[in-house]
Order: sequence, then structure tokens, then C-alpha cells
Amino acid sequence: MKIHTLSWTPVSGLSAPETGGEDSDLVIYFGGRETLKGAAWREAFSARFPSALHFGCSAGGQIAANDIADDTINAVAVKFERTTLRSAEIEIADAAETRRCGQTLAAALDAPDLAGVLVLSDGLKVNGSELVAGLVDVIGKRAPICGGLAADDAEFLETLVGLSGPPRAGLIAAIGFYGKDLRIGHGSGGGWEVFGPNRIITKSQGNVLLELDGQPALDLYESYLCPEDIEGLPGTAMLFPLLIRSPDCHEMDLVRTVLAIDRETRSMTFAGDMPTGWTAQLMRSTLESLARGAATAADRSSTIPENGDGLALIISCVGRKLVMGQRVADEIDAIVERLPAGAARLGFYSYGELSPHARTGFCELQNQTMTIMTLTEAPL
Repeated sequence: MKIHTLSWTPVSGLSAPETGGEDSDLVIYFGGRETLKGAAWREAFSARFPSALHFGCSAGGQIAANDIADDTINAVAVKFERTTLRSAEIEIADAAETRRCGQTLAAALDAPDLAGVLVLSDGLKVNGSELVAGLVDVIGKRAPICGGLAADDAEFLETLVGLSGPPRAGLIAAIGFYGKDLRIGHGSGGGWEVFGPNRIITKSQGNVLLELDGQPALDLYESYLCPEDIEGLPGTAMLFPLLIRSPDCHEMDLVRTVLAIDRETRSMTFAGDMPTGWTAQLMRSTLESLARGAATAADRSSTIPENGDGLALIISCVGRKLVMGQRVADEIDAIVERLPAGAARLGFYSYGELSPHARTGFCELQNQTMTIMTLTEAPL
């Protein structure tokens, strides 16, 4: 497994190794929405890595090695020695189609030697929970499913996904990895703490929350916010996600992030399902606890030997970036300290993270987490 890191800016163009990597199998990239809409970077990537699958999405910031960038397209080119790839994509026009889309993608990739799946999805047009449910319907936990929802910083206007073509809105795409020699690790960590009373989700429709404790959801949510945060919704809601818990299994808890609000209906749309009957509780965090959560994700995920080659795909939430502000690099530093020095690192800030749940082993939509997927091939 050979990995080359690269980047592209409108001013400097492509920055990549002078030689090597021309035979790469896969290029994974992340960049800002407006930058990805240009053609020059795609032409440069394609000319440099002509035989590779080019796979990526828009981000709320890119993670490359030890740095975080906003105006750069960051990428890795990977050549596998004993692993094969297969790709699939599907368009989505309505969130109600999400589960079917997940099933279709999974069916296209499923095989006896499937080692794992990397998924990138439009972050605004899908119900993340239903996407995961569709994937799990077919694959179950026979192979780890990881990935994320494309982001648009805190703008919530449009998100883009690309698979060997121009990145565009409304696309869900995935790569399947095949073979017995690929080692895939995964881990998630949060660092958020609950506050305020437990509320019951008394009315919802999929990922649209209508009522908590019989009251309009947005009314109750806004009662905890200052006027400035209310004015800044939905972006400021990234600072205050909800922890939801199943009434049948209290160990089954998930964090949910707000994607949109409707001031007329007083409803809130989340990245994943808000099941009626589950409890919901507000969350907040500190810089130190978020960094500890990132370290936990790194500890859980690494399959990369200390002196071996490997890739760590790092997917964090835009909400974590907003909370940490100028100290957002703290969570990256926490990861760097835990991962092997030789591991290549690439990632992005997302609207939702996909990773197997630590307790069940089934993939779940994670929100407001640091999620890491590691890839390495076993030595001969």
C-alpha cells in the first residue's frame, strides 16, 4: 500500500510528489463547496493520476496531516497491492428515498470478500439514519461501513459529492474494498455532556422533530438559547446538539445535529431520525473534553503498525469546529499523538459521521463526533 499526499489551490495549483503515484487506484479529496465547483483542479488531478477513481465531497474544512485548511483541496492518492475496489453511486431527490438508495448502493457493492465500505453522501437531501439503515439491511455488520455527510461549513446551502466526475448536489456514492489482506479499523469519540431535563419526543416524522413533551420543538429548544443564538439558527444549533436514547435500551444513545428549522411550523430537521417515544436532552461541551473525545476515537481505530504504511481517514463534525474556534487544532493534535507516526492523515468536517456503534457493531449515523477509519494492508 503506497500513499501520496497532495493539495491544490487556485493560486499555486497542484502540489504533489514530482514522481510516483501515477498508477494509484484511488484518490480521495475534500474541499470547500465553491472551490470544488471549478474545473482546473479536476483536470490537474486527472492528468497526474489518470487510472484512479477520484472520490470526495465538500467540507466544512479539510484535515491534512497536522493542519486544518478552508481554501485548499486536500487529497491522498493510494495504490493498493492486494486489495481491489468497486464503486457505486445513486442520485437522490427526496429524503423519503434515502433507505432505498442505501439498499441499492449496498447491493451493488456486496460480495463474499467485501472488507469494508466508505460512503460519502449529500449532507442536506438525505436522512442519514435511513441511509445507514439501507446499507445495514444488506451488509449488516459483516463488513465495517464508515463515511460521512458532505458539508457546507455553517451555510447549509448546498453540499457536493463526486465520484470520477464533477462533484454535484444530490449524490450518494461509495467505494467497496475487497480482499483478505486489508485491515480496517474504526472508532468514534464525542466529548459532549448533557444538561437540562430529559424530554420525550412526542411527535416526529422521520428526521423532522415536531414536539417535545407535547410542546412545539423549536419553542422548547429556543428557551435554552440567548437571543444571539436564536437569531443565528440553524448554524448556532451546532453548538447545542441533542442526545437521544431508546426507551428500550438505555445503552443505545445517539447524538443528533440540527440541519434546518421551520419558524412557521416550529419544527426542526435533524441529520438523522428522531424516533417518537425516545428521550432527548440538550448537550454542550468544553475544548478539553472534545480533544479527549478525539483521542478516544484514535485509540479505538488504529490498525496501522508503528512502522507500517497506512491511511487514517478523519471525519469530524462542523459543530465541533464551531465550538473549538481558534483551538480546533487541539483535537487534531490529540489524534496525532495517538496514531503511528507513519500514518497518512486526511479528513473533513461533516454534517454527520458514519461508523459502527461501539456497543452493537452495526453502522450508525453519528453526530458531533470525531470518527476515524484506518486502512492498511497486512505485510506479506
